[in-house]
Amino acid sequence: MRVAVIGAGSWGTALAWVLAGNGHSVALWAHSQATAEAINATHRNPRYLSAVELPDAITATHSYAQALEGAEAVAIVTPSSVLREVLRAVSAHVGATTPVVLCSKGVEGGSGLLPAEIATEELGALERLAVLSGPNHAEEVIKGTPSATVIASAEKPTALLFRDLFATRSFRTYTSTDMTGVELCAAFKNVIAIAVGMAYGVGFGDNTAAVLITRGLAEMGRLVVACGGDTLTCMGLAGAGDMVVTCMSEHSRNRRFGEQYVARGLTLDDFHEREHMVVEGVVACKNLLTLAERYGIELPIASVVREVLWNGLSLQEAARLLEGRPLTTEFHDL
Repeated sequence: MRVAVIGAGSWGTALAWVLAGNGHSVALWAHSQATAEAINATHRNPRYLSAVELPDAITATHSYAQALEGAEAVAIVTPSSVLREVLRAVSAHVGATTPVVLCSKGVEGGSGLLPAEIATEELGALERLAVLSGPNHAEEVIKGTPSATVIASAEKPTALLFRDLFATRSFRTYTSTDMTGVELCAAFKNVIAIAVGMAYGVGFGDNTAAVLITRGLAEMGRLVVACGGDTLTCMGLAGAGDMVVTCMSEHSRNRRFGEQYVARGLTLDDFHEREHMVVEGVVACKNLLTLAERYGIELPIASVVREVLWNGLSLQEAARLLEGRPLTTEFHDL
């Protein structure tokens, strides 16, 4: 098939590599004309995963029209903060029935909409949409390290199409119908990873990390159920799987931001200047609370992360707030 991948960051580059390895022709849209030209000239992405040579089946472009011309399937792999803008830009070039898989992880500010809801507004036809998420660090996927992901769609044929499109011996794909649950898990785990990073950064250990991960899963489940998703999704690849890898991996930019930047008094601007990557959890901790307030549910860890990142709460006071919460039964709110 001819597949368009919109977004040439690390994850977009890795997914393009997977697709090309499956024999598909890939048009990779890059935000920068210089990046697109470099990929075509050297078969390497100069900004992300540059050590890996990309297959000849990948052609880069800075033009939406060129990337989407003749595309039989589309993968949107851009930061969630610009998702609506990108979808609006590509809408004129995507066929009315062309399958689209969303690989962005976040919640829209103000509206609290998830990626599939934004895409439904901008592209229409929910039945041709899918979402992809899982414990997938691009640095390992592009090396062929055994990995797995989940692809959720309201329509089984759409989920199966993308399942088979991406599946390789080293990149296993599973299907789900719970788009809401998968998308909320994808956003929420980044917030908890920042919390874990901050905890390590101030000198706490593995016990603390385990508490934050498991109680973070409880908060995740609470939010997923309130929004109409399936709590079992939180125990799967998009939930527990992605939570563990994002909180514990050396590749995790969200954990790294909490541990090496926030805990040392550095800022998000410092991170962007040095690493040229988006920390999705910074915005997610604020936007997820929009949903929590809408449904009247409590998210203690996410709330504390928001207060630290957006309102100047000290890490010492953040720890005291969580340590001082009332004692209760473990599963009282699920």
